[in-house]
Amino acid sequence: MGILRDIDETQAPLMEHLVELRTRLLRSVFVLAIAFGVCFYFADQILAFLARPLAEAFPPGQGRLVYTKLYEVFFVEMKVGLFGAFCVSFPFIANQLWAFVAPGLYAKEKKALLPFLIATPIFFIAGASLAYFVVMPTAFRFFLGFQGSAGGLPIEALPSAGEYLSLVMQFILAFGISFLLPVLLLLLERAGLVQRATLAKARAYVVVGVLALAAVATPPDPGSQLILAIPLYLLFEGSLLVMLILQKREKRASRDKTETSEVA
Repeated sequence: MGILRDIDETQAPLMEHLVELRTRLLRSVFVLAIAFGVCFYFADQILAFLARPLAEAFPPGQGRLVYTKLYEVFFVEMKVGLFGAFCVSFPFIANQLWAFVAPGLYAKEKKALLPFLIATPIFFIAGASLAYFVVMPTAFRFFLGFQGSAGGLPIEALPSAGEYLSLVMQFILAFGISFLLPVLLLLLERAGLVQRATLAKARAYVVVGVLALAAVATPPDPGSQLILAIPLYLLFEGSLLVMLILQKREKRASRDKTETSEVA
């Protein structure tokens, strides 16, 4: 009987956590659904914003998007609505995740994780902005440069709405997620899973990895790959610099604490 009572007592907190998790998931889904409805209503405006880099890459008055399937534009607007809804509702979803995890953390752990939570959307927006304002216009002008003629036949770019949206989402997500590299490295270093000295010695491998990631995440033109690879490597070096500063600060604080205790 005593064993069964102990089991029942251990199940109660678990059920409370599961109920809380379900509640927060339902809230996130509800907010995501509302955001999707709003973004789907404004899908034309959002699509126009996403299509601006392509429109500016074309000569004035010549750019256009086509669709070859009757239902293609409908699904394009569905994707636009989902994409916009995720971007809009992400802060709320992240807040719900943090509210679920935070009670199980010590105050020191909360203090250590909070800067990473703040830095994550900032770095993602920075990467997405670089993709939208710099990379996509450059890449699109490069691709449109192949227009011309062959054997007396005109070669004209007629991008479909679906393929263009997939390409834009690939650019934005690839650059946004790639720019989270410093957050990931610093988090792993703070958790003790990697060391700065190890990362510094692996610079040659990091260069190869960054070039490989840029080749996979971007279309096969050298310009886009370099525009992603160079900032990624600079972010890696910046992460090492931040690690060094934090290590020196911790050593200084530990030394001051030791001197204070000796004086006392």
